[in-house]
Amino acid sequence: MSFGKGCHLHLIDGSAFIFRAYHALPPLTRKSDGLPIGAVAGFCNMLFKQVEDNKGPDAPTHVAVIFDYSGKSFRNDLYDQYKANRPPAPEDLVPQFPLTRQATQAFNIACKEIEGFEADDIIATLACQARDAGGRVTIISSDKDLMQLVGDGVEMLDAMKNKRIDRDGVIEKFGVPPERVVDVQALAGDSVDNVPGAPGIGIKTAALLINEYGDLDTLLDRAEEIRQPKRRQTLLEKRDQIEMSKRLVQLDCGMTLDFTLDDLEVREPDNETLLGFLAEMEFRTLSKRMADRLGVAAPAIPEPAIAAEEAGTADEAPPIDPDAYECVRDTGALQAWINRITHRGYVAVDTETTSLDEMVAELAGICLSVEPGAACYIPVGHKKGASGDLFGGDEMQDGQMPLNDVLDMLRPVLENPAILKIFQNAKYDCKILARHGIAVAPIDDTMLLSYALFAGEHGHGMDALAERYLDHNPIPIKSLLGTGKSAITFDKVPIEDAVKYAAEDADITLRLWQKFKPQLHRRQVTTVYETLERPLVPVLAQMEMHGIKVDRDTLSRMSNAFAQKMAGLEAEIHALAGENFNVGSPAQLGEILFDKMGLEGGKRGKTGKYSTGADILEDLATEHDLPARVLDWRQLSKLKSTYTDALQDHINAETGRVHTSYVQTGANTGRLASTDPNLQNIPVRTEEGRRIREAFIAEPGKTLVSLDYSQIELRILAHIADITALKEAFRDGQDIHAMTASEVFGVPMDQMTPEIRRRAKAINFGVIYGISGFGLARNLRIPRGEAQDFINRYFERFPGIRAYMDHTKAFAKEHGFVQTLFGRRIHTPEINASGPKASFAYRAAINAPIQGTAADVIRRAMIRMPDAIAHLPARMLLQVHDELVFEVEDAAVDDTIAAARNVMQSAAHPAVHLDVPLIVDAGQGANWAEAH
Repeated sequence: MSFGKGCHLHLIDGSAFIFRAYHALPPLTRKSDGLPIGAVAGFCNMLFKQVEDNKGPDAPTHVAVIFDYSGKSFRNDLYDQYKANRPPAPEDLVPQFPLTRQATQAFNIACKEIEGFEADDIIATLACQARDAGGRVTIISSDKDLMQLVGDGVEMLDAMKNKRIDRDGVIEKFGVPPERVVDVQALAGDSVDNVPGAPGIGIKTAALLINEYGDLDTLLDRAEEIRQPKRRQTLLEKRDQIEMSKRLVQLDCGMTLDFTLDDLEVREPDNETLLGFLAEMEFRTLSKRMADRLGVAAPAIPEPAIAAEEAGTADEAPPIDPDAYECVRDTGALQAWINRITHRGYVAVDTETTSLDEMVAELAGICLSVEPGAACYIPVGHKKGASGDLFGGDEMQDGQMPLNDVLDMLRPVLENPAILKIFQNAKYDCKILARHGIAVAPIDDTMLLSYALFAGEHGHGMDALAERYLDHNPIPIKSLLGTGKSAITFDKVPIEDAVKYAAEDADITLRLWQKFKPQLHRRQVTTVYETLERPLVPVLAQMEMHGIKVDRDTLSRMSNAFAQKMAGLEAEIHALAGENFNVGSPAQLGEILFDKMGLEGGKRGKTGKYSTGADILEDLATEHDLPARVLDWRQLSKLKSTYTDALQDHINAETGRVHTSYVQTGANTGRLASTDPNLQNIPVRTEEGRRIREAFIAEPGKTLVSLDYSQIELRILAHIADITALKEAFRDGQDIHAMTASEVFGVPMDQMTPEIRRRAKAINFGVIYGISGFGLARNLRIPRGEAQDFINRYFERFPGIRAYMDHTKAFAKEHGFVQTLFGRRIHTPEINASGPKASFAYRAAINAPIQGTAADVIRRAMIRMPDAIAHLPARMLLQVHDELVFEVEDAAVDDTIAAARNVMQSAAHPAVHLDVPLIVDAGQGANWAEAH
């Protein structure tokens, strides 16, 4: 139906309704896992009513639910304090935001949001388009800002009160007709949205003034005529502020939309999709009502094996018995398991493969578990030739289903949005399955659940978790594969042995999930898991599968150059020592330094040999050139062995690219770790280290783009510790290190030298990590007393930092953890220890909220990034601490930088409002070195 006269458009203010539903209804959690769903329930009931009301002469012909886009809008560019006072959303509401989008799609109702614009602007544009086309509009909302649209075929409906708002209703509310509402709002301001308005003038006074003078422009032009002195002075002095306030409250009716009114035509929901979603949410009553309306059977929603209130404490589950697991060898047996999964609504899944490298690993089998003790293994790739009487190389073992047949049967389950798939380290299994064309969703991950709950307390590997929380020691993999040169791959393990090991993994994963998931809400880390951990999995998986192109020839040339330079350094070292020796031998080096040359500081270890670690050599380097040259030689040796040589072995034969793997649980603070190969520790402070990045290149016709947060941890420190001088410096765009040097050393900015600035920079970053006078002395190669004086002066100038450190230590000692601004908990189990352990725990506790908040910010940016650049020929490839690297078609570089920068700079919002701006530097080039 083409939209025109006789059409009726319903525009639902989704974002406002979510909050109304949340505050109007009692808390509700999903029984199977404790996920908060109260707002989703209210939202779904509203959508059901919308579907029910699609009858009769007043029924809508077109409908859409409009949401606010998370992040800044164009109004923040007009006024950076716009909505700055809004508190973050309640923790148990945050994970429900994406579920309401899913609900809208499940009801087959158009779901719209646009980056940079608020829901009100989209509603305004659509309402004006519909009115101009001759149609009617009902805006389902109680938002007063939308009342400026009422009239000429546009009305509002407060669904909570079932009250319609027409022109008379607007006059009753504001004292003026709809076309003058903006003028009243501009004068009265809005404390909720932080619109300043005219100080001292409220709604009633504003309405009186507008009715007397006709409109805001006339009022401001004739402000001298106003008799009341204070009111007259306010209008004259605050004219610019009032006019800016009007621009903030004025809805944008002329947005450019990538859809039309015709795209919003009412559509009947798809039975399977809608009922599947309602079943996933465990909405039994609504599922039955919807099924009755659709004329189909309601889905079965079984009670969970362990109720949410009891999970983690109940011990009714049967003991883990590897002999009880089933080996699935035919379609009939597999179909029986699929039926059980469909009935249950969730399944623990694990894959067994031939390699830890997901880009080359081959599937040997798939494990499933639907309840404690009920698990199976489906062998698909086991070969003969392992040991004993199994021979034949690549000849398949008996009793297996063809891989494609298994995947074809499991694909509907693994891709079904109404069936939850539970993994331990989901990213690995999802990448394996993605290579076979299966997009697994939705997922839960017991490794990430443990990480959100217990970061800092213990590791998150499955064996350790099983021992700690299930009192069970799983079958060790070495007992099947062996060790060393004689080790085999999993596809050579006899199927009978594989069943016990593999199915046990799935069984344990399910049991851990039942223990961990309900604890999220009780420990107040639901938001951390649902907004920082779980949604990052598919983003990282995609990045890893993209990989980055590496030029083998460039690496080879660098290796040769490093080898030549190392040879030159060896000759210099031998000359300084007066004899030849193995520079790579710590024992020989120790004898040269401490026995022959008699340098001070020699300490023998338990083996009787001298210690020659980097810290010792750095101290000695201030006294003699030989240890300094050894440090240079070691650095080159590491660069050569770890990068220019080893990276060549990591180039994938099929893609020609290096595919690093990111570990979400690698650091307690939330920082990602990069492994196989580690691309995060490539040195950038030395010329040789920076040159290694030259080997990372873009494909022909493309450019590498790097976006890097500028001094994000210092900015977060300024916010958390509430350091006025630092906050003002960041807001004014000052050189923060020069400013610090000026404050601490008393040097005017126009007399700043690079050396003084370097010292201030060392203090700035050192304080974040709890640096001592000894540590700063080593970094700057100055006397310890001088370094300690610098630190003392720093704390005197910025006392808030010392107060933050003391408060954080006290909080950690009392609670056993510290928190990031986004609620991530980093546990500090050794904070009450004594000796060196306590000192380390103090430093870690001080740093964790800062580094952890920075890590959370870039995670939020990464999660939002795929949607932000989906329309561009660009791919996100790497994350290196505060930096994101993209590969972009040449013509789209500027657009990509703009889109990615906007996401990164607004990543903290709306959950946290920082007192300092986040600034992102961007670069581009044919290789990573040029881009960075």
